[in-house]
Amino acid sequence: MNVLDILGTLWGNSGFAGLMVDWRSLVMILVGCVLLYLGIVKKFEPLLLVGIAFGTILTNLPGANLYHPELWDAIIAHEKSWGAVFTEGGFLDILYIGVKGGIYPSLIFLGVGAMTDFGPLLSNPKSLLLGSAAQLGVYCAFILAILLGFTGEQAASIGIIGGADGPTAIFLTSKLAPELLGAIAIAAYSYMALIPLIQPPLMRALTTKKERETKMEQLRTVSKTEKIVFPVVVSIFVILLLPDTAPLIGCLMLGNLFRECGVTDRLSDTAQNALMNIVTIFLGISVGATTVGSRFLTLDTIKIVLLGLLAFCFSTVGGLLLGKLMYKITKGKINPLIGSAGVSAVPMAARVAQVEGQKANPSNFLLMHAMGPNVAGVIGSAVAAGFLLALFG
Repeated sequence: MNVLDILGTLWGNSGFAGLMVDWRSLVMILVGCVLLYLGIVKKFEPLLLVGIAFGTILTNLPGANLYHPELWDAIIAHEKSWGAVFTEGGFLDILYIGVKGGIYPSLIFLGVGAMTDFGPLLSNPKSLLLGSAAQLGVYCAFILAILLGFTGEQAASIGIIGGADGPTAIFLTSKLAPELLGAIAIAAYSYMALIPLIQPPLMRALTTKKERETKMEQLRTVSKTEKIVFPVVVSIFVILLLPDTAPLIGCLMLGNLFRECGVTDRLSDTAQNALMNIVTIFLGISVGATTVGSRFLTLDTIKIVLLGLLAFCFSTVGGLLLGKLMYKITKGKINPLIGSAGVSAVPMAARVAQVEGQKANPSNFLLMHAMGPNVAGVIGSAVAAGFLLALFG
Protein backbone atom coordinates (compact mmCIF):
# COMPACT_ATOMS: atom_id res chain seq x y z
CA MET A 1 0.00 0.00 0.00
CA ASN A 2 1.52 3.33 -1.06
CA VAL A 3 1.26 6.70 0.63
CA LEU A 4 -1.66 7.84 -1.50
CA ASP A 5 -3.63 4.72 -0.58
CA ILE A 6 -2.92 5.33 3.10
CA LEU A 7 -4.01 8.96 2.84
CA GLY A 8 -7.12 7.91 0.92
CA THR A 9 -8.00 5.39 3.61
CA LEU A 10 -7.48 7.98 6.35
CA TRP A 11 -9.69 10.45 4.49
CA GLY A 12 -12.40 7.88 3.87
CA ASN A 13 -12.48 6.95 7.55
CA SER A 14 -12.42 10.52 8.79
CA GLY A 15 -15.37 12.63 9.81
CA PHE A 16 -14.48 15.19 7.14
CA ALA A 17 -15.55 12.73 4.45
CA GLY A 18 -18.81 12.24 6.32
CA LEU A 19 -19.46 15.98 6.23
CA MET A 20 -19.17 15.87 2.45
CA VAL A 21 -21.82 13.14 2.29
CA ASP A 22 -24.42 14.62 4.63
CA TRP A 23 -24.73 18.42 4.57
CA ARG A 24 -27.15 18.32 7.50
CA SER A 25 -24.35 17.42 9.89
CA LEU A 26 -22.45 20.56 8.89
CA VAL A 27 -25.56 22.69 9.29
CA MET A 28 -26.19 21.29 12.79
CA ILE A 29 -22.58 21.94 13.79
CA LEU A 30 -23.14 25.56 12.77
CA VAL A 31 -26.41 25.58 14.74
CA GLY A 32 -24.47 24.35 17.77
CA CYS A 33 -22.00 27.22 17.34
CA VAL A 34 -24.89 29.71 17.16
CA LEU A 35 -26.33 28.26 20.37
CA LEU A 36 -22.92 28.59 22.01
CA TYR A 37 -22.88 32.25 20.98
CA LEU A 38 -26.34 32.79 22.46
CA GLY A 39 -25.37 31.06 25.69
CA ILE A 40 -21.93 32.62 26.18
CA VAL A 41 -22.22 36.07 24.63
CA LYS A 42 -25.94 36.79 24.99
CA LYS A 43 -26.25 34.80 28.24
CA PHE A 44 -29.46 33.00 27.18
CA GLU A 45 -29.87 30.40 29.96
CA PRO A 46 -26.10 29.70 29.73
CA LEU A 47 -25.92 27.00 32.40
CA LEU A 48 -27.94 24.66 30.23
CA LEU A 49 -27.73 26.13 26.73
CA VAL A 50 -23.91 25.84 26.60
CA GLY A 51 -24.18 22.12 27.38
CA ILE A 52 -26.98 21.63 24.84
CA ALA A 53 -24.97 23.50 22.21
CA PHE A 54 -21.85 21.42 22.75
CA GLY A 55 -23.92 18.23 22.77
CA THR A 56 -25.38 19.34 19.42
CA ILE A 57 -21.88 19.68 17.97
CA LEU A 58 -20.68 16.33 19.35
CA THR A 59 -23.68 14.30 18.16
CA ASN A 60 -23.38 15.65 14.61
CA LEU A 61 -19.69 14.92 14.14
CA PRO A 62 -19.65 12.08 11.56
CA GLY A 63 -17.83 8.98 12.73
CA ALA A 64 -17.84 9.91 16.42
CA ASN A 65 -20.65 7.41 17.10
CA LEU A 66 -21.56 9.03 20.40
CA TYR A 67 -25.35 8.85 19.99
CA HIS A 68 -27.51 6.44 17.99
CA PRO A 69 -31.16 7.50 17.53
CA GLU A 70 -31.94 4.28 15.68
CA LEU A 71 -30.93 2.33 18.79
CA TRP A 72 -33.43 4.26 20.90
CA ASP A 73 -36.10 3.72 18.25
CA ALA A 74 -35.54 -0.02 18.60
CA ILE A 75 -35.69 0.17 22.41
CA ILE A 76 -38.92 2.21 22.34
CA ALA A 77 -40.42 -0.32 19.89
CA HIS A 78 -39.35 -3.13 22.30
CA GLU A 79 -37.17 -4.63 19.61
CA LYS A 80 -34.14 -4.32 21.87
CA SER A 81 -33.63 -4.20 25.63
CA TRP A 82 -32.16 -1.33 27.63
CA GLY A 83 -29.02 -3.43 28.01
CA ALA A 84 -28.28 -2.74 24.35
CA VAL A 85 -27.37 0.83 25.31
CA PHE A 86 -24.28 -0.46 27.12
CA THR A 87 -23.27 -2.98 24.45
CA GLU A 88 -24.12 -1.06 21.27
CA GLY A 89 -24.45 2.56 22.38
CA GLY A 90 -21.95 5.38 22.61
CA PHE A 91 -21.03 7.74 25.43
CA LEU A 92 -23.99 10.06 24.89
CA ASP A 93 -26.38 7.10 24.60
CA ILE A 94 -25.40 6.10 28.13
CA LEU A 95 -25.86 9.64 29.45
CA TYR A 96 -29.24 9.85 27.71
CA ILE A 97 -30.57 7.08 29.97
CA GLY A 98 -30.92 9.76 32.67
CA VAL A 99 -33.19 11.79 30.37
CA LYS A 100 -35.24 8.88 29.09
CA GLY A 101 -35.70 7.54 32.61
CA GLY A 102 -36.74 10.95 33.94
CA ILE A 103 -33.81 11.01 36.37
CA TYR A 104 -32.17 14.33 35.41
CA PRO A 105 -35.35 16.49 35.30
CA SER A 106 -36.46 15.07 38.67
CA LEU A 107 -33.09 15.79 40.28
CA ILE A 108 -33.20 19.32 38.84
CA PHE A 109 -36.55 19.72 40.58
CA LEU A 110 -34.92 18.54 43.81
CA GLY A 111 -32.48 21.44 43.51
CA VAL A 112 -35.21 23.89 42.50
CA GLY A 113 -37.23 22.90 45.57
CA ALA A 114 -34.22 23.47 47.81
CA MET A 115 -33.80 26.96 46.35
CA THR A 116 -37.48 27.95 46.43
CA ASP A 117 -39.21 29.87 49.18
CA PHE A 118 -42.93 29.05 49.12
CA GLY A 119 -43.57 31.72 51.76
CA PRO A 120 -45.09 34.27 49.32
CA LEU A 121 -47.49 31.59 48.05
CA LEU A 122 -48.50 30.55 51.57
CA SER A 123 -49.02 34.14 52.69
CA ASN A 124 -51.30 34.79 49.70
CA PRO A 125 -52.93 31.50 48.59
CA LYS A 126 -54.80 33.32 45.81
CA SER A 127 -51.46 33.27 44.01
CA LEU A 128 -52.12 29.61 43.24
CA LEU A 129 -54.99 30.66 40.96
CA LEU A 130 -52.69 32.99 39.03
CA GLY A 131 -50.15 30.22 38.61
CA SER A 132 -52.90 27.98 37.26
CA ALA A 133 -54.23 30.63 34.85
CA ALA A 134 -50.73 31.07 33.45
CA GLN A 135 -50.85 27.49 32.16
CA LEU A 136 -53.30 28.68 29.48
CA GLY A 137 -50.52 28.58 26.90
CA VAL A 138 -50.00 24.86 27.49
CA TYR A 139 -53.51 24.00 26.33
CA CYS A 140 -53.71 26.61 23.57
CA ALA A 141 -50.44 25.41 22.04
CA PHE A 142 -51.64 21.81 22.42
CA ILE A 143 -54.80 22.54 20.41
CA LEU A 144 -52.87 24.46 17.74
CA ALA A 145 -50.34 21.63 17.43
CA ILE A 146 -53.16 19.15 16.86
CA LEU A 147 -54.57 21.41 14.14
CA LEU A 148 -51.13 21.54 12.49
CA GLY A 149 -51.03 17.76 12.22
CA PHE A 150 -48.98 16.67 15.23
CA THR A 151 -50.03 13.55 17.13
CA GLY A 152 -51.57 13.85 20.58
CA GLU A 153 -48.29 12.85 22.25
CA GLN A 154 -46.30 15.36 20.20
CA ALA A 155 -48.88 18.12 20.75
CA ALA A 156 -48.78 17.55 24.52
CA SER A 157 -44.98 17.82 24.49
CA ILE A 158 -45.10 21.02 22.45
CA GLY A 159 -47.82 22.52 24.63
CA ILE A 160 -45.83 22.09 27.84
CA ILE A 161 -43.37 24.69 26.52
CA GLY A 162 -46.00 27.20 27.66
CA GLY A 163 -45.31 26.22 31.26
CA ALA A 164 -41.95 28.01 30.97
CA ASP A 165 -40.32 25.15 32.86
CA GLY A 166 -37.43 23.50 31.05
CA PRO A 167 -37.05 20.36 33.21
CA THR A 168 -40.80 19.69 33.00
CA ALA A 169 -40.73 20.07 29.21
CA ILE A 170 -37.81 17.65 28.98
CA PHE A 171 -39.46 15.18 31.36
CA LEU A 172 -42.75 15.07 29.45
CA THR A 173 -41.19 15.06 25.99
CA SER A 174 -38.79 12.23 26.85
CA LYS A 175 -41.83 10.15 27.81
CA LEU A 176 -44.23 11.06 24.99
CA ALA A 177 -42.27 12.33 21.98
CA PRO A 178 -38.51 11.78 22.37
CA GLU A 179 -37.98 12.47 18.66
CA LEU A 180 -38.86 16.13 19.35
CA LEU A 181 -36.77 16.51 22.50
CA GLY A 182 -33.97 18.61 21.03
CA ALA A 183 -36.25 21.12 19.32
CA ILE A 184 -38.60 21.43 22.32
CA ALA A 185 -35.78 21.84 24.85
CA ILE A 186 -34.02 24.50 22.78
CA ALA A 187 -37.29 26.38 22.22
CA ALA A 188 -38.25 26.18 25.90
CA TYR A 189 -34.94 27.45 27.27
CA SER A 190 -34.49 30.09 24.57
CA TYR A 191 -37.91 31.62 25.26
CA MET A 192 -37.34 31.44 29.01
CA ALA A 193 -34.26 33.58 28.48
CA LEU A 194 -36.32 35.99 26.34
CA ILE A 195 -39.04 36.56 28.95
CA PRO A 196 -37.80 40.14 29.60
CA LEU A 197 -38.47 40.84 25.91
CA ILE A 198 -41.64 38.77 25.39
CA GLN A 199 -43.68 39.74 28.43
CA PRO A 200 -43.46 43.57 28.82
CA PRO A 201 -45.30 44.45 25.55
CA LEU A 202 -48.13 42.10 26.51
CA MET A 203 -48.23 43.48 30.05
CA ARG A 204 -48.54 47.06 28.80
CA ALA A 205 -51.10 46.13 26.14
CA LEU A 206 -53.45 44.27 28.50
CA THR A 207 -53.29 46.50 31.58
CA THR A 208 -54.00 50.18 32.17
CA LYS A 209 -51.52 52.55 33.76
CA LYS A 210 -53.80 52.80 36.79
CA GLU A 211 -53.73 49.01 37.20
CA ARG A 212 -49.95 48.88 36.86
CA GLU A 213 -49.57 51.62 39.50
CA THR A 214 -51.44 49.57 42.11
CA LYS A 215 -49.50 49.09 45.35
CA MET A 216 -50.18 45.89 47.26
CA GLU A 217 -50.24 45.38 51.02
CA GLN A 218 -47.28 43.80 52.77
CA LEU A 219 -47.43 40.01 52.92
CA ARG A 220 -48.04 38.34 56.27
CA THR A 221 -45.24 36.41 57.95
CA VAL A 222 -45.43 32.66 57.34
CA SER A 223 -44.60 30.39 60.28
CA LYS A 224 -41.93 27.72 60.15
CA THR A 225 -44.55 25.05 60.82
CA GLU A 226 -46.53 26.11 57.74
CA LYS A 227 -43.41 25.91 55.59
CA ILE A 228 -42.62 22.39 56.84
CA VAL A 229 -46.16 21.05 56.50
CA PHE A 230 -46.70 22.54 53.02
CA PRO A 231 -44.38 20.26 50.98
CA VAL A 232 -45.70 17.16 52.75
CA VAL A 233 -49.36 18.06 52.17
CA VAL A 234 -48.78 19.09 48.53
CA SER A 235 -46.88 15.87 47.78
CA ILE A 236 -49.61 13.66 49.22
CA PHE A 237 -52.52 15.52 47.63
CA VAL A 238 -51.09 16.14 44.16
CA ILE A 239 -49.54 12.70 43.73
CA LEU A 240 -52.76 10.99 44.86
CA LEU A 241 -54.67 13.16 42.36
CA LEU A 242 -52.18 12.70 39.49
CA PRO A 243 -49.78 9.80 40.20
CA ASP A 244 -47.75 10.58 37.05
CA THR A 245 -46.52 13.79 38.73
CA ALA A 246 -44.76 11.78 41.46
CA PRO A 247 -41.15 12.14 40.19
CA LEU A 248 -41.37 15.91 39.67
CA ILE A 249 -43.62 16.93 42.57
CA GLY A 250 -41.97 14.44 44.93
CA CYS A 251 -38.47 15.74 44.24
CA LEU A 252 -39.58 19.39 44.24
CA MET A 253 -41.22 19.07 47.63
CA LEU A 254 -38.44 16.92 49.11
CA GLY A 255 -35.92 19.60 48.13
CA ASN A 256 -38.12 22.24 49.74
CA LEU A 257 -38.45 20.15 52.90
CA PHE A 258 -34.63 19.92 53.06
CA ARG A 259 -34.60 23.72 52.93
CA GLU A 260 -37.28 24.42 55.51
CA CYS A 261 -37.03 21.70 58.14
CA GLY A 262 -33.84 23.16 59.65
CA VAL A 263 -32.04 19.86 60.30
CA THR A 264 -30.79 19.02 56.78
CA ASP A 265 -28.80 22.10 55.84
CA ARG A 266 -26.00 20.01 54.31
CA LEU A 267 -28.44 18.13 52.10
CA SER A 268 -30.13 21.36 51.07
CA ASP A 269 -26.77 22.88 50.18
CA THR A 270 -25.79 19.82 48.14
CA ALA A 271 -29.10 19.81 46.27
CA GLN A 272 -28.83 23.52 45.49
CA ASN A 273 -25.21 23.50 44.38
CA ALA A 274 -23.09 20.38 43.76
CA LEU A 275 -25.89 18.02 42.69
CA MET A 276 -27.69 20.69 40.66
CA ASN A 277 -24.49 21.56 38.78
CA ILE A 278 -23.57 17.95 38.02
CA VAL A 279 -27.04 17.04 36.79
CA THR A 280 -27.23 20.22 34.69
CA ILE A 281 -24.06 19.17 32.84
CA PHE A 282 -25.43 15.70 32.11
CA LEU A 283 -28.87 17.03 31.17
CA GLY A 284 -27.55 19.67 28.79
CA ILE A 285 -25.19 17.43 26.84
CA SER A 286 -27.78 14.61 26.71
CA VAL A 287 -30.49 16.86 25.30
CA GLY A 288 -28.03 18.27 22.79
CA ALA A 289 -27.27 14.71 21.68
CA THR A 290 -30.84 14.33 20.37
CA THR A 291 -30.43 17.15 17.82
CA VAL A 292 -29.27 14.84 15.03
CA GLY A 293 -29.42 16.69 11.71
CA SER A 294 -31.62 14.14 9.94
CA ARG A 295 -34.30 14.58 12.60
CA PHE A 296 -33.85 18.18 13.66
CA LEU A 297 -33.76 19.92 10.28
CA THR A 298 -37.43 19.48 9.44
CA LEU A 299 -40.50 21.64 8.97
CA ASP A 300 -41.75 20.34 12.32
CA THR A 301 -38.89 22.10 14.09
CA ILE A 302 -39.98 25.46 12.65
CA LYS A 303 -43.54 24.75 13.74
CA ILE A 304 -42.35 23.89 17.26
CA VAL A 305 -40.38 27.13 17.55
CA LEU A 306 -43.42 29.19 16.49
CA LEU A 307 -45.82 27.24 18.70
CA GLY A 308 -43.44 27.66 21.63
CA LEU A 309 -43.54 31.44 21.22
CA LEU A 310 -47.35 31.39 21.07
CA ALA A 311 -47.45 29.17 24.15
CA PHE A 312 -45.37 31.66 26.15
CA CYS A 313 -47.57 34.54 24.99
CA PHE A 314 -50.83 32.75 25.82
CA SER A 315 -49.52 31.80 29.25
CA THR A 316 -48.61 35.40 29.99
CA VAL A 317 -52.03 36.56 28.75
CA GLY A 318 -53.81 33.96 30.90
CA GLY A 319 -52.08 35.17 34.06
CA LEU A 320 -52.68 38.84 33.23
CA LEU A 321 -56.39 38.36 32.47
CA LEU A 322 -57.02 36.58 35.76
CA GLY A 323 -54.95 39.29 37.47
CA LYS A 324 -57.24 41.94 35.96
CA LEU A 325 -60.30 40.01 37.16
CA MET A 326 -58.87 39.79 40.68
CA TYR A 327 -58.07 43.51 40.55
CA LYS A 328 -61.74 44.24 39.91
CA ILE A 329 -63.04 41.71 42.45
CA THR A 330 -60.77 43.08 45.21
CA LYS A 331 -61.51 46.67 44.16
CA GLY A 332 -57.94 47.52 43.28
CA LYS A 333 -56.01 45.59 45.92
CA ILE A 334 -54.20 43.24 43.52
CA ASN A 335 -51.88 44.48 40.79
CA PRO A 336 -52.64 42.45 37.63
CA LEU A 337 -48.96 42.52 36.65
CA ILE A 338 -48.21 39.76 39.15
CA GLY A 339 -50.37 37.43 37.06
CA SER A 340 -47.73 37.43 34.33
CA ALA A 341 -45.32 35.87 36.84
CA GLY A 342 -47.50 32.76 36.90
CA VAL A 343 -45.26 31.25 34.24
CA SER A 344 -42.77 29.19 36.17
CA ALA A 345 -39.54 30.86 35.06
CA VAL A 346 -38.32 31.51 38.62
CA PRO A 347 -37.40 34.23 39.50
CA MET A 348 -37.07 35.97 36.11
CA ALA A 349 -40.81 36.41 35.50
CA ALA A 350 -41.28 37.90 38.98
CA ARG A 351 -38.47 40.37 38.31
CA VAL A 352 -40.12 41.45 35.05
CA ALA A 353 -43.36 42.16 36.94
CA GLN A 354 -41.36 44.20 39.47
CA VAL A 355 -39.65 46.23 36.74
CA GLU A 356 -42.91 47.01 34.92
CA GLY A 357 -44.62 47.93 38.19
CA GLN A 358 -41.85 50.36 39.10
CA LYS A 359 -41.96 51.96 35.68
CA ALA A 360 -45.60 52.85 36.34
CA ASN A 361 -45.04 53.74 39.99
CA PRO A 362 -41.45 54.17 41.26
CA SER A 363 -42.55 53.41 44.84
CA ASN A 364 -44.08 50.08 43.78
CA PHE A 365 -42.49 46.88 45.14
CA LEU A 366 -44.13 43.84 43.58
CA LEU A 367 -41.29 41.32 43.69
CA MET A 368 -42.40 39.30 46.72
CA HIS A 369 -46.04 39.48 45.64
CA ALA A 370 -45.06 38.22 42.17
CA MET A 371 -43.04 35.38 43.67
CA GLY A 372 -46.30 33.78 44.88
CA PRO A 373 -47.68 33.19 41.36
CA ASN A 374 -44.15 32.45 40.16
CA VAL A 375 -43.58 29.48 42.47
CA ALA A 376 -47.22 28.44 42.00
CA GLY A 377 -46.41 28.20 38.31
CA VAL A 378 -43.73 25.60 39.07
CA ILE A 379 -46.35 23.41 40.71
CA GLY A 380 -48.87 24.25 37.97
CA SER A 381 -46.56 23.21 35.13
CA ALA A 382 -45.77 19.90 36.87
CA VAL A 383 -49.50 19.26 37.36
CA ALA A 384 -50.16 20.10 33.69
CA ALA A 385 -47.43 17.66 32.66
CA GLY A 386 -48.92 14.98 34.91
CA PHE A 387 -52.36 15.55 33.40
CA LEU A 388 -51.05 15.26 29.83
CA LEU A 389 -48.98 12.21 30.73
CA ALA A 390 -52.07 10.57 32.23
CA LEU A 391 -53.93 11.21 28.97
CA PHE A 392 -51.27 10.09 26.51
CA GLY A 393 -48.68 8.13 28.49
